[in-house]
Amino acid sequence: MTYAIIKVAGKQYRVREGERLLVDRLAQDEGATITPAVLLVGGNGEPMLDPDVKVTATVLGAVKGPKIRIGKYKKRTGYRRHTGFRASLTQIRIESIGAGKRQSAAKKEAPPEKAADAPDEAARPKGTPSGYEDLTVAEIKDAAPGWNAPMLAAALEYEQGHAQRKGALAAIESAIAAKEEDA
Repeated sequence: MTYAIIKVAGKQYRVREGERLLVDRLAQDEGATITPAVLLVGGNGEPMLDPDVKVTATVLGAVKGPKIRIGKYKKRTGYRRHTGFRASLTQIRIESIGAGKRQSAAKKEAPPEKAADAPDEAARPKGTPSGYEDLTVAEIKDAAPGWNAPMLAAALEYEQGHAQRKGALAAIESAIAAKEEDA
């Protein structure tokens, strides 16, 4: 589920996982976990009314809202009154909607380690310049004249099979043509 509409302290909020939210003051202490009432869940197809989905949230702490200034004035009588108001709020973070849990920062760092595994190295043609996948088109244009013929051929094979960047293809082809003219 990508979003849910929950009810907290008599008000309704549309929330997503990981979102921080200011709600009216709750009686829970900082760090407590709450499960607000779920009114609707949506995001994958049709919205579900009256769902059996559980939303969990963590109380981050109590905060004060913005100051509201109130002034009263009556002309020609000298009547002026000024007062103000700051709402007492609680900040919460939506931890999960349904069975899906929010990934921690350590788990989010794991996919780049998988990107350096052997299957990606096998997909790259042999002889491709090191770090070629991370080069921009402008960097390829600058570096291609300095590469030798096997490196250019491997880079051209990689571009035709994977990236298909027009600027990079043109730069590699012009570098190959220049090498052939010199030879």
